[in-house]
Amino acid sequence: MSSRKKNSITLKDVAQHAGVSRTTASVALSGSSAYVSEVTKKKVIASAKELGYVYNRAAASLRSQSSSTIGLIVPNLDNSFYTELLKGAYQEANNHKKTILIGCTFGIKEEQDRLISSMIENRVCGIIIYAVPGTTDDTILMIKNMGIPVVSINRNLPDYLCDYIGINDFKAGQIAAEHLVKRGHENIAFIGGYEEIVAWRERKAGYMSALTANGINPNTQIVIQSRLTQKAGYNTVSELMNRETKPSAIVCFNDVVALGVMQALEEMGVKVGEDIAVCGIDNIRESELVCPKLTSISSFPAMRGGKAVELLVNHIDADLESPESIILDPEIHIRKSSDCNGFR
Repeated sequence: MSSRKKNSITLKDVAQHAGVSRTTASVALSGSSAYVSEVTKKKVIASAKELGYVYNRAAASLRSQSSSTIGLIVPNLDNSFYTELLKGAYQEANNHKKTILIGCTFGIKEEQDRLISSMIENRVCGIIIYAVPGTTDDTILMIKNMGIPVVSINRNLPDYLCDYIGINDFKAGQIAAEHLVKRGHENIAFIGGYEEIVAWRERKAGYMSALTANGINPNTQIVIQSRLTQKAGYNTVSELMNRETKPSAIVCFNDVVALGVMQALEEMGVKVGEDIAVCGIDNIRESELVCPKLTSISSFPAMRGGKAVELLVNHIDADLESPESIILDPEIHIRKSSDCNGFR
């Protein structure tokens, strides 16, 4: 490090030398008392002095002025759920003359931490986050301690830690399973997602509740966890259909997984909507474009994106203190993929 010119030393270098995050280093050098202890502040200042880092207070002052930029963090852009979410967020942001800065985590916590740090440094006026599994309450508290309001899209945090806009995931799983039970199905599989995901636990619980309420003993052998991608849905089908008890219907965690499941079944010569019923969750636009059209439970991504921006603006413009939790009731859209009947 000593061989580098002083003017090439970055804030990231200082953070690494002090053993703190880039955000913590920035706050410590700015002189702010928020979030950073005196011990940490002195350590960061000592590292900056040793490395020869010169803190640009003029630039920091400009960044600290009121911003019209909202940070929006999502796992990926492959799933139409997120593009619909962005569409709703952009439309509402335009109404309030706000700009959106997008960050994509690819489901990696370290990438999420980096994006949060970058957005805070760029003085976003609020952050909308689709948190990766493993995100702790401390992450949200850190953002809020910087005076930045947060809206969670996928996790209703305890004690109203931040605003939340989501759907009743338990009810989504319940509606999907109940629909298939009413068609006469008993061996109903549940595919996609991981136990670490809060929505997975809720949707699975709703699915199990619907089965037991109808006198059906849930078969855990046909509950298969996987990544939330079309490829993962495709790959789980051979495993599922090789089980001793083959399902006559499948509930998928989301529509993307369902699309992969449908593709694999068709390639195996199993006709979706005739030989087996499939139901997804999210009601993304592709659900009406595939053949057969996919029965799905709406999770209102565009509405949630718009409402998330609205919640942030309310906190920014009205300086509201109390977080709000909005939980939407999911709705089923019945299509050809679940036409077939089971046998009871």
